[in-house]
Amino acid sequence: MARSWVAKVSRELLHKELGTYRQPRHGEFGNLNCLSSMLLRRFGSEVSASEQMNLIRQLREKTSAPIKDVKAALVSCNWDIEAAHKDLRKRGVVLASKKSSRTAAEGLLAVAQNDNRAVAVELNCETDFVARNDIFQYLASSLARVALSVESPVQQIQAAFPFGPEYLENMKINADHPKLCGEITVQNAVTEVAAMVGENVKLRRGFAMSRSSHGVISSYLHTSPQLGLGRIAGLVTLEVEDENAPLDALQRVGSSLAMHIVASKPLFLSKEFVSSEAIESERDVFKSQAESSGKSQMAIEKMVEGRMRKYFEEVVLLEQKFVMNDSVHVKSLLNDLSKEVGSSVKIGNFLRIEVGEGIQRLEASEAPDSVARAA
Repeated sequence: MARSWVAKVSRELLHKELGTYRQPRHGEFGNLNCLSSMLLRRFGSEVSASEQMNLIRQLREKTSAPIKDVKAALVSCNWDIEAAHKDLRKRGVVLASKKSSRTAAEGLLAVAQNDNRAVAVELNCETDFVARNDIFQYLASSLARVALSVESPVQQIQAAFPFGPEYLENMKINADHPKLCGEITVQNAVTEVAAMVGENVKLRRGFAMSRSSHGVISSYLHTSPQLGLGRIAGLVTLEVEDENAPLDALQRVGSSLAMHIVASKPLFLSKEFVSSEAIESERDVFKSQAESSGKSQMAIEKMVEGRMRKYFEEVVLLEQKFVMNDSVHVKSLLNDLSKEVGSSVKIGNFLRIEVGEGIQRLEASEAPDSVARAA
């Protein structure tokens, strides 16, 4: 009986607030939690100004949402921080989906590896400013760790195994970050981070590489804000015939070779991997250039061969001059390493990837406001 009287009084007070006996419109009080909170506040004490500022600060730190959105969510839920957090998450997903068509050519590469396998994952955003954000970097590192845990065909083959976002989207991340906690799918994690940073965030691609015999996998990251992250990545496998050969020397040279790959941009491992069509095309170009000099046929042939050697030095890893000592070629470096460990050493595979390569970037006049402001 008493509870019925309290409910009647509560309704009358609400009607009085809105106007005499006017029925509340659909959604006027938000969800049921917000309405309950409002009733409790009505019969309790109002939230003080200092408590309001504290709640705004807490929710801002928890979500990274703009202050105006944080305050609006708290006000609409009568300063219930949990209900406001849920409201921001719901609206954040909508905002993130609206940004998904915008060009995301910035970001980071994350590399994770163990003794037998390495993976590199590219996570894109719209501006370099967001790439420096702590939650963005945390997500990139988490994606690389998840990719490393997945069993893939590359464990049975020597070549690098490329994969797209669908390869990881439904995998679970056990997030342990103040702004991203608990078990969440990769797809939802990317969407939530996009809502937090206010930009289009995309898991673009990844590569996995395994060694097929005794040896090491080495990596190098250029422009690295922290361990395991960078804008350009080089991966290389060094394999040795003798299974008892020590690996310390291979690790040392492998790290230098990964750095060399980033700096020198090789396209092929050896001459044998350059297609005959590419070789003939380059030879025709060089021959036409040499013939225009008006020199003898013998001189023309020498000029063509010299330019072909230069071409191979530019695109073939084994033919390149070693970036840390240009008096030797990479193949000579491997020969010296083989003598050091007492067994033949070869490069099994290599990979060089760079953030945003192949993405058509917008001109400054076409860029969205956030990109223009960052510039």
